[in-house]
Formats: sequence, structure tokens, C-alpha cells
Amino acid sequence: MILVISHSGDDHATEVLAALERGGHLAVLVDTGLFPSRSALAIHYENGRPHYELSAAGRKLDLGAFRVAWWRRPQPFTLEPGMSSDVSSFAYAECHEAIAGLWAAVDVKWINPPALDEVAHHKPYQLAVAAEVGLPIPATLVTNDPDAARRFISERGPARTIYKTFLASVHCWRETRLVRPDELELLDLVRLAPVIFQEYVPAVADIRVTVMGNRMFAAAITPAPGGYDIDYRMDMPGATFRPATLPADVKGKIGRLMKRLGLIYGAIDLRRTADGTHVFLEINPAGEWRFVEERTHQPMTDAFAEMLVEFGRA
Repeated sequence: MILVISHSGDDHATEVLAALERGGHLAVLVDTGLFPSRSALAIHYENGRPHYELSAAGRKLDLGAFRVAWWRRPQPFTLEPGMSSDVSSFAYAECHEAIAGLWAAVDVKWINPPALDEVAHHKPYQLAVAAEVGLPIPATLVTNDPDAARRFISERGPARTIYKTFLASVHCWRETRLVRPDELELLDLVRLAPVIFQEYVPAVADIRVTVMGNRMFAAAITPAPGGYDIDYRMDMPGATFRPATLPADVKGKIGRLMKRLGLIYGAIDLRRTADGTHVFLEINPAGEWRFVEERTHQPMTDAFAEMLVEFGRA
């Protein structure tokens, strides 16, 4: 019995569920976005024994029957409309406490453990751990101090400095950009929110490494000739994706990174320089792989489904 915490619009979840079904394995999707308006929770403690139950659309799930759970894309709770701001804040906090306590209490093996997954998403922490395990990282400044930003940029020059956001969403997405000369006049705005500034790393390819338990799928990504070398996502149709082989020492360092972060799954972005160095940029504990799979034909969805099954049997 496999539990998938995501939503029906998540193509990774639906494709993995389909792969599990083809293999004859029972898996269930749970959408936290339905709680509490369209789903119900009941946690019972009788004679010291817990019983955890979720219900939605007339279906009740005994969470004690599950052995493995995939923490994929939990959604924000949906409250009843018409609440005042004070009441809605209180209700949302109560929902969070109940559901977070449920995930911590239920006896399943997590991919990834929710608490560790949350911490591993934080980029300053990722960089610190990557450096500890021996992965090269770019010179980096995280700041909301305009003067510190100016000093960092002046040491390298705008053409050698990139900046990027911590998080991206469908409604607020920003590509990684080189600092343009005209943007130097806007650096006072850094005081409004922290920005990540990094040394630009020239590379022969971006390397996307998708770690699924003991398996690593690596792909080398190069932009179209004359394309946007800073962020291949700006021209995905024009970019070239090829399966890649990682040096043994890099694979070992990635393995140590995953262990230190407490993760089973992660999508890692590296840059391979002309001398063969692999520079760590970031890891996304809930990163996507299907855009790589579709272009390289590596069997990643089936591998993920197999990992869930094997993890539940271990």
C-alpha cells in the first residue's frame, strides 16, 4: 500500500500511479488541498493504540494500512469561504497542526521525510552541506544589504555575476539572470527582500542528476547555438538533452550529500566546466524529471515506481 501526497493536476504523481497500477501495486493519491472543506480527518487513541483515518469523496482511508508514502506536492488547505481574517488564520493554523502531527505519527517510510524535505529545500543550507561533502560551489552572496550586493558585483563585474530567487511559482517565476549594467541603479531595492547573487560559472553543459534511492540518472543539457546559456529553461525546445556519465568521485559526493540531507529522492543541478569540474548549484527535493525523461528516454518514471515498491518491502 503506497500513499502519494499530491494532487490530480500533478503529472509526475499521476504517471507514477499509473506505473504502479500496471505493476499490480495498490497506491492512493491524497490531496491535502481538499482539507478541511472537502475531506475529514479522524485520529483515535483507544487503549494506547492509535488509528488514523482520512476520508474524501465518500472514501475512507485507514492510514495504518500503508507502508510507504511519497511526499510529492502537498497543497495548501482550503478553508470554508466567508471567514474573517482572524478566524481563517486560526483555522489554518489548527489544520496545519493536526495534519503535520498526522504525518509525523503515521508509521510509514517516507520519500522524503516531510521535516527533512522542508529543511533541504533551503538554498543556504544546501550550499553549506554541498561544500562540506566536497562538491565545488560558486562564490555566493545571500543578502538584502545593497552595499554588500554592490561589493560582490564589483569584485567580479556584472558580466560575471548572476542573480536568482529562492522560490519559484506558476504565478511568480524568474529565470537565472546575469546582472545587466542598467540594473546596478536598482540595487537599493535589494533591501526589500533577500536576493541570491552568485559568481557566473562558464560551462560546457548543465548536468541534471536525478537521484532515486540507489539510482542516479544524469543528463547533459546544452543550449541551442546562440541560445541563452545562463538558464536552459528559457529555451527548452532548442536545448539538447543527452544521457551523461558522472565521474565516480562526483557520484560519491552526491551520495554523501543525499545522506547528509536525509533524502531518498532529489533533483540536482550541476555545471560541468571545460576542465571537467562539476559545480553544484542546487538540489530540489521535489524536483521534476519527466522533461528529462521525455528527451533522453531514460526510464525514470518506472524507476521511481519500482523504488517506492522496493522501499515498502525493505
